[in-house]
Amino acid sequence: MQPAPEQSPHHAYPDHWEADVVLRDGGTARIRPITTDDAERLVSFYEQVSDESKYYRFFAPYPRLSDRDVHRFTHHDYVDRVGLAVTVGGEFIATVRYDRIDERGRPASAPADEAEVAFLVQDAHQGRGVASALLEHIAAVARERGIRRFAAEVLPANNKMIKVFRDAGYTQQRSFEDGSVHLTLDLEPTAESLAVQRGREQRAEARSVQRLLAPGSVAVIGVGRTPGGVGRTVLRNLLGAGFTGRTYAVNRAFGADRATVDGVPAHRSIGEIGEPVDLAVVAVPADRVPEAVADCGEHGVQGLVVLSAGYAEWGAEGRERQRELVRQARSYGMRIIGPNAFGLINNAETVRLNASLAPEPPAPGRIGLFTQSGAIGIALLSGLYRRGAGLSTFISAGNRADISGNDFLQYWYEDPDTDVALLYLESLGNPRKFTRLARRTAAVKPVVVVKGARHSGSTPPGHAVPISRIPDATVSALMRQAGVIRVDTVTEMVDAGLLLADQPLPAGPRVAILGNSESLGLLTYDACLAEGLRPRPPLDLTTAATPQDFRNALAEALADDGCDSVVVTAIPWVGEDGEAEAGDGEVLAAALHTAADAGPAKPVAVVHVEIGGLAEALAAATSTVAQPRPSAQPSSAPAAPPTRTGAANPADPGPAPASPGSAAPLAGDGAPGTRIGRIPAYPAAERAVRALAEAVRYAQWRRQAAVPGKVPEFLDDTIDEPGAAELIDTLLGPDPDPRGRPLAHEEARELLGRYGITVRPTLPAPDPDAAVAAAQSLGYPVALKTTAPHLRHRADLGGVRLDLANETALRRAYGELTDLLGKPAELQPVVQAMAPRGVDTVVRASIDPAAGAVLSFGLAGAPSELLGDTAHRLVPATDRDAAELIRSIRAAPVLFGWRGAAPVDTASLEELLLRVSRLVDDHPEVVSIALEPVVVATQGLTVLGASVRLSPPPARTDLGPRRLPNY
Repeated sequence: MQPAPEQSPHHAYPDHWEADVVLRDGGTARIRPITTDDAERLVSFYEQVSDESKYYRFFAPYPRLSDRDVHRFTHHDYVDRVGLAVTVGGEFIATVRYDRIDERGRPASAPADEAEVAFLVQDAHQGRGVASALLEHIAAVARERGIRRFAAEVLPANNKMIKVFRDAGYTQQRSFEDGSVHLTLDLEPTAESLAVQRGREQRAEARSVQRLLAPGSVAVIGVGRTPGGVGRTVLRNLLGAGFTGRTYAVNRAFGADRATVDGVPAHRSIGEIGEPVDLAVVAVPADRVPEAVADCGEHGVQGLVVLSAGYAEWGAEGRERQRELVRQARSYGMRIIGPNAFGLINNAETVRLNASLAPEPPAPGRIGLFTQSGAIGIALLSGLYRRGAGLSTFISAGNRADISGNDFLQYWYEDPDTDVALLYLESLGNPRKFTRLARRTAAVKPVVVVKGARHSGSTPPGHAVPISRIPDATVSALMRQAGVIRVDTVTEMVDAGLLLADQPLPAGPRVAILGNSESLGLLTYDACLAEGLRPRPPLDLTTAATPQDFRNALAEALADDGCDSVVVTAIPWVGEDGEAEAGDGEVLAAALHTAADAGPAKPVAVVHVEIGGLAEALAAATSTVAQPRPSAQPSSAPAAPPTRTGAANPADPGPAPASPGSAAPLAGDGAPGTRIGRIPAYPAAERAVRALAEAVRYAQWRRQAAVPGKVPEFLDDTIDEPGAAELIDTLLGPDPDPRGRPLAHEEARELLGRYGITVRPTLPAPDPDAAVAAAQSLGYPVALKTTAPHLRHRADLGGVRLDLANETALRRAYGELTDLLGKPAELQPVVQAMAPRGVDTVVRASIDPAAGAVLSFGLAGAPSELLGDTAHRLVPATDRDAAELIRSIRAAPVLFGWRGAAPVDTASLEELLLRVSRLVDDHPEVVSIALEPVVVATQGLTVLGASVRLSPPPARTDLGPRRLPNY
């Protein structure tokens, strides 16, 4: 909403303060600045506030606002006087206001950095978290305007408002003065305030998803008058699943005499139903959707599933139609799945919701599935159905203009009915938030992701999200850092999901292989080696092995302390007449189940070749029964979060106390009989082993995540953060170029030096005499290098001469260099003192607008660059991240004594990585750093080259107040 012309011309309307937020109960509201056009809304709002709330606000009876009050509360300069309103359906439900004051409490302007703040929330909306959300936003506005503290006067009886301030997590002081509580809040974000904010975000977004998945009533808008069509199909699926709530069919074309459709009450509009409707499935043409949304919003519908197409996937016009759809729905407090969605399913026995177009509904189970593609959703549902797998929930979000994978991670994190989360994603609207949520969820249950559109370089049609230019390899590395199991295909996702959902996590990489085929056992053995596992020699039971032999061998392998998991390989038995014996699959499955159920809790997978009925029999144990996981967990496993019925501490950013059935157990100390019973079967050894290897890596990550890394404290003694900040301000200047600026060599050396990073000096050598003078200053031996952009770091092109021990050698090298490559003015030669011999490496850090700061490491040289052998971690990096970073590249053995060479000083290298991480994390103006080469010797290291780029800091949306994205 833009201000009226009489709004103060000195400060433009701050439209970037507008935000959609999710409230505690899962509904949405809009926060925006109050303008002069809001006088009538303000008066109407105030009339609906109780006398008690008015008394708490003004400390006296205040039945109505005077004209002077209305003028004061609607006229702001957006700097010293600011008012924000929360709206639903265009009407105010709450307001907040601050006025800048001086040390005596009188009205003031900058540089005064304190403001008095006051809230007012309609009684009907108290308890929804409105004031908490408003405090986050008004605090962010105040910080932007140079205000550092809020002062508030609250009556002692106003416990709700005191609690809002107390629970915010800001540093605060309280005193009792003149009959009121005087509160002072320091607005600088703290670890506690950020934890509180993220805890509230999680609960609100999870609740908004739960409202969609567990409605008490569903209306399908667009049900055809005759069989067939999208709306009629969804209605049929709702009825077929046995939805436990009320169902309605809606079509404005129904005649007045039409009472039912397929036995369901028929109505021409939501308003005609006369009863509350929680969820509406919209299946009408795109041009009729706004009318349907308005009908839903005006009659209290909580959420929408929009199946209709014709939105962003159709180009610019459709993209604008999609934005308007989201704006319209949120204005009524509703959230949307879609548009162009396939639908959603909740198999909970108390709900039994199938509001989708799925032709083969999945059985109940403990896998949660989210897809951004209807076609992929159909394929995944079909594959899971054929393999007897069950789902807790399924969502196909289509264009995911509102509800996204992030929202479902928030929901699954605390959902006791989901043990594994599977996501097919074609775009990441907020990669920084995704990795944060995925890491928290992965600490208690596996998260498996397939990322589509990896190499197209663009976002799929319909996904109106910011495009991240971060390479796919970097995305994959960051997902691994967050504990996400990243796989390449949907088949691999199903393979991994089946094993993770039904088997305990392995305690290590040791694999026992047994079966009745030596060849299949050897194929499995080779696949294990290729995946980095440690297989034992296959146990060949011979083709004469009976199911009892399989049972005994599996029981023995599971009981062996030297084995962490078992792969069973099986081929059909062949009778004397050359025909495969019928019924063997069921008998073998029963034998394997008996051994597995009686043995310790270790994962078991089966590789079979054309054994009829085996896969089905192995899956039959839990094919349609969603059983909770064993509650016993080793002490090394992260604790599970609370269920939705439990209490949670909003200030605790980590997992809460354990809840039975909410986290995958780690193997190694499980008691016999604690496994779920279903054993996944695979038609190829490579598929089974790849799924097992993902489980091994994930289990290792879980164990490490239980004890998080840290930044060593010794770094603080050698880091001059204030000095670096002052230097950065000086280098950027009072009016910095928004494109940023690269630092000169000496500028970069000075800045890096403030963080204990020493760069070996270089001296220019525009002619041979200057080169000799530089060498005499630095001391022989020296290196002569070109610094021209096309030759920089390209020793293979002859632009570097090393170990020049005297003037004669230096002059000769200078002549050779200029004769071979060009004139000195083109080559820009420099002289540098020689560094101790070692391994040449590269350390980089850069800022991606979507993903955040990324720290990278690799070996220097063309081979590593050509093969993309670079590792990445998100900043800030911990000591564990730094150690993993240098060990995760393929060429890492070179650092640890490959082929008899002496190991280099990796401890110094880890310290350098941590210093670079701290520099970038402390100073967002540092948008890129490249240290190349960094020569790591057996003792110490030398940074020979450095480039740094500064820029005005990009916006950090992840640190601001909660808000829904607007694409």
